[in-house]
Amino acid sequence: MAYQSKKLTKAFKEGDYKSAFEYWTRAAALGGVEAHHQLSILYQEGQGVEKDEKRAVHHTEQAAIGGHPMARYNLGCFEGQRGRVDRAAKHFIIAAKLGDDKSLESVKNLYRAGFVSKDDFAAALRGHQTAV
Repeated sequence: MAYQSKKLTKAFKEGDYKSAFEYWTRAAALGGVEAHHQLSILYQEGQGVEKDEKRAVHHTEQAAIGGHPMARYNLGCFEGQRGRVDRAAKHFIIAAKLGDDKSLESVKNLYRAGFVSKDDFAAALRGHQTAV
């Protein structure tokens, strides 16, 4: 497994996104949370694959369900871009509790803007402190 991980890292760093896509697809099929997150980025950016927002969101959701903090943050961003601030706030709160700094900052901004309650902000802050 370590050999494949080194091979994957090398392929990605050298811009061989097609090979990286193949490896991450296999890892995602085995339930790899990080693989789902990386696939979401490839689909979002169109690296090694055709841009596909639907697939990007699918893989982001899978990674978030698996506990990937950055994927959960990205879901919050997707929801915020669609004007669904309440859903974005929920994703940011979950990610903040997993230790994601950007999400905690987003929760703080949403609290200041009146979209997050004081209790939810305090819970996110406590969760973040516990996680880090």
